[in-house]
Amino acid sequence: MEHVPPPAEELARLDRELAELDARRAQLLTRRAWLLAALRPTVPTAAPGWNPSGWGAPPGTPAQPWGQVPKRPSAPRGAQNVLLTLGGLLLTVAAIAFTLVSWGSMGIGGRSAVLAAVTLGALAAPAVLLRRGLAATAEALAALALVLTLLDVYAVHAVAAPDTDGLGFTALASAVLAALWTSYGLALGKLRLPLPAAVVLAQWPLLFWAWAVGAPAPVVGWALLATAVLDGAIALWGKGAGVRVTACVGGAVMGFSALMVGLALSLTAPGPLGAVAPGVLLLTASAAAVAGAWRAPKGFARTGGAVAGLAAVAAVGGVPAAALPAGWRVLAYLLCGLALTAVVRSRLPGHAARGVLAASGAVVAGALVWALPPLAAVLLGPVTVLSDVWAGTPDGFRSALGSTLPWSELAAAPVVLALVAGLLGAAYRWWPSVVRLAAPLAGPTTADASPPAAGAPGTDAPGAAGGAAPWPGWTGWSGRPGAGAGGRGRPSAATLRGVVGAGAVALGWGALLLAGALLDVPHALALAGETALVGVLLALAVRGGGAERGATAMPVTALVASVAGAVSAGLLSLASEGASYAVFGALAALFAGAALRAGAGVPRAVFAVAAVVWSTVITGLAGRSLGLAPHEAAPLMLLVPALTVLLGARLRRNPVALPVELTGALGALVAVGLAVSDAPFLALVLALCGVLAAGTAVRPERRPVAGYLAATLFVLATWVRLAASEVSFPEAYTLPVTVPALLVGAARRRRDPEASSWTAYGPGLAATLLPSLAVAWTDPDWLRPLLLGTAALVITLLGARHRLQALLLLGGTVLALVGLHELAPYVVQVAGALPRWLPPALAGLLLLVVGATYEQRLRDARRLRDALGRMR
Repeated sequence: MEHVPPPAEELARLDRELAELDARRAQLLTRRAWLLAALRPTVPTAAPGWNPSGWGAPPGTPAQPWGQVPKRPSAPRGAQNVLLTLGGLLLTVAAIAFTLVSWGSMGIGGRSAVLAAVTLGALAAPAVLLRRGLAATAEALAALALVLTLLDVYAVHAVAAPDTDGLGFTALASAVLAALWTSYGLALGKLRLPLPAAVVLAQWPLLFWAWAVGAPAPVVGWALLATAVLDGAIALWGKGAGVRVTACVGGAVMGFSALMVGLALSLTAPGPLGAVAPGVLLLTASAAAVAGAWRAPKGFARTGGAVAGLAAVAAVGGVPAAALPAGWRVLAYLLCGLALTAVVRSRLPGHAARGVLAASGAVVAGALVWALPPLAAVLLGPVTVLSDVWAGTPDGFRSALGSTLPWSELAAAPVVLALVAGLLGAAYRWWPSVVRLAAPLAGPTTADASPPAAGAPGTDAPGAAGGAAPWPGWTGWSGRPGAGAGGRGRPSAATLRGVVGAGAVALGWGALLLAGALLDVPHALALAGETALVGVLLALAVRGGGAERGATAMPVTALVASVAGAVSAGLLSLASEGASYAVFGALAALFAGAALRAGAGVPRAVFAVAAVVWSTVITGLAGRSLGLAPHEAAPLMLLVPALTVLLGARLRRNPVALPVELTGALGALVAVGLAVSDAPFLALVLALCGVLAAGTAVRPERRPVAGYLAATLFVLATWVRLAASEVSFPEAYTLPVTVPALLVGAARRRRDPEASSWTAYGPGLAATLLPSLAVAWTDPDWLRPLLLGTAALVITLLGARHRLQALLLLGGTVLALVGLHELAPYVVQVAGALPRWLPPALAGLLLLVVGATYEQRLRDARRLRDALGRMR
């Protein structure tokens, strides 16, 4: 055969390709070796699997056998640091021991010579060590020198100036040491410890000086503020991260302390003039915080703006607050906090301005929290009426609340709520103007991160002009792309406006309720006002039901407030009979009308459920008006569940139908609870509930649940009726029901072999077995348990033979309980004859056996479950 191409030509081609591969391999290995050599100071070992050889390695690189990874000596940094740290600590301990213990055994000359020599040596040694490249050793000796200077100061005070004031000497010494260590740290710039240590020492001179001279609290506050300002300057212009971090911590502590001193003096000022001096201190702190925020990075700028805003509110608001009564002082601070919103038109950097706005929000939130206790008392106070329903109309609104709050000191609470609600309502009404005013703070500014440049990656188009979005996801406060600041992850304009509107609704409602309590309006007027407010809130909730997506906060808030107000008004109306009918009737009508007017969804279902609840309460009130006992009023309370059954049949598959019917079922459950104390009435109520369940079961979509429920209720009603009539032979009444029921079940199984045995035979068997079992447990004779046990045994065998789950479980359960009843006396007798330690021992042994064979028992249980599941 002929080769294509010829063998010689193909061999030459293969040789050329192999030579090219060898050359490329050598080039790659050379580059890899160079990269590893460059990374060797930072990479502890070479990459796994690297097998370099002498072929292709750079000159001077020793050849390595394949599979061998070159070893690199580990840097002794960790051991060196540990040794230096331990050595420095030991020298420090020795110096302290010498100064405190052996100092007195030497003369003044020896003392001075030793301290001077050791201190100068410790201060000079780091300079020499740094020139030799021993930075870690130099740091250790610098730390020792710092401790020695502190000991020098202590020694000087103990020997040379023992009679001087300790606080004053400490202030002077800390200032001198701070200056010394600052100079030392600047001279030896490679040392990291001296400058932070100087910052720490600089915290104390002014404070200790103020204490030493017995300065009043304002002077102490100024000393703290001056120290904080010094720390701020160091944090902005200091050298090194350690210096700046130390200064930030010290400035935060000292600044907070200065603010607390100023705030305490302002709050306890005897009058407006007395509040001026602490106000000046607080204003100065605010100005210092603004100056720092102007130059600080993003996070610190926001913090500085917030601190400046809070300090300004405390300074300016404290002067008028000192002239106002205690109950109105919060209003002065609130007005000052609201005035901070003018920062949106200032020239502050963006992050600093946002911090000021955060301070404004914090002041407003604090004022609202102050107004919460009286509002909670108005909403929850009517609960006390439940202890004495229809006791009589109280004199006024407050007497119906049963609260002991100092109402005279809370006079400003409704004003605070109304003021904030009005401002939020105005913002909701003129939202475009609010967006326009806040636009400078909503987007990137020079103090913030700037958007990508024109044509940069991530922009929509080169230049991004003509209103285009600066980057993808830019939505702005208006919720439209390219319409302002915002960006991905920020709420849309509709959401923000909805939250503002929700706040206005909630606070306005609370303000009106509080105003009624503080004015102590008559009880009838309070009821009428609360009911009218519920109507207004329902109108808002219904009107906002079709709000656009993201603007649902206001209707949801109105819905929640309407339900809470309805509960409060209903409880308040229980003081008198006429008021109860009027209020609950009005509430039922209002919520029913809201359910008819609202669109489909959760609010409509809530309205309908609330209307059913108020109607159920009216039926309960009717029973009390008729003088009926609770069990006698139980059938009357089934009127509303009956109406819900009819309404459910009318609504069919409407989403509101199921919540309404479930609420009616809860009303029926309340009726059953009321009738428990009287067996005949309980049987009647259970039978009526069974009728309602049977009526519901007519509908195909409710049949699977309502059918079983109806059968259960009828059986329970029968049992209760038999027990109430003191029937000693219930079989005479149950067997005539059981036999036809079993025949009907057999016919059902013949027509539909797949039908469940519980549906076919369960009701009939339970109608006789369970009442007979209840009587057998109290029957001292032997005949009934024998007959019942025999019947249960036969039923159990039939269930096992024909694989019918209902027969097997019902028969087996009854048989086991009958056997337990018959064996119980003998078990008790045997247990009394056994030693008391034997039952716990047997129980422990059983647990051990079960635990040892747990897996086998688990498999047996699963097999039993599967076998029962395969039965019909």
